[in-house]
Amino acid sequence: SLIGTAKLNDIDPQAWLADVLARIADIPQNRLHELLPWNWRALEDQRQAA
Repeated sequence: SLIGTAKLNDIDPQAWLADVLARIADIPQNRLHELLPWNWRALEDQRQAA
């Protein structure tokens, strides 16, 4: 499940899902892979470091 995958990637499922639902309509189809939990974590780390 999506929630289980987020937990396996040490991500807060509620934060991840809220962010994905907020961004999914505005992201191009060829970049949807960025919203997967294992990629989302790396992007969040980069956003926090900036």
